[in-house]
Amino acid sequence: MPSGEDFRSIALSLPEAEERETWGHPTFRVRERIFAILATDGGSVSLKATKEAQAALIGSDPEIFSMPAYVGVHGWVGVDLRRVDGEELRELVTEAWLMTAPKRLTRDFDG
Repeated sequence: MPSGEDFRSIALSLPEAEERETWGHPTFRVRERIFAILATDGGSVSLKATKEAQAALIGSDPEIFSMPAYVGVHGWVGVDLRRVDGEELRELVTEAWLMTAPKRLTRDFDG
């Protein structure tokens, strides 16, 4: 069961990832583009995803995955950090980063 700090460590380990507070929440960016938003209580995170991935994740386990407010209509997925497997979280964060980072940066990434 990963914590908000575990999530933060995963997100910031990705190339050129940085944390910045926006809208009162910690946001995680690569070259100014947001790929994740941590809830202020550290219990959940919203991650960039495709609408197909969002539907599959929510359908597979609605106790863990949800459609977050505001960004859910764009395919983002909410993740309950108290219930998600740590390795699955790492994969989802990496995928969100890959969708957001410039192609030149992702070509050199070996994750």
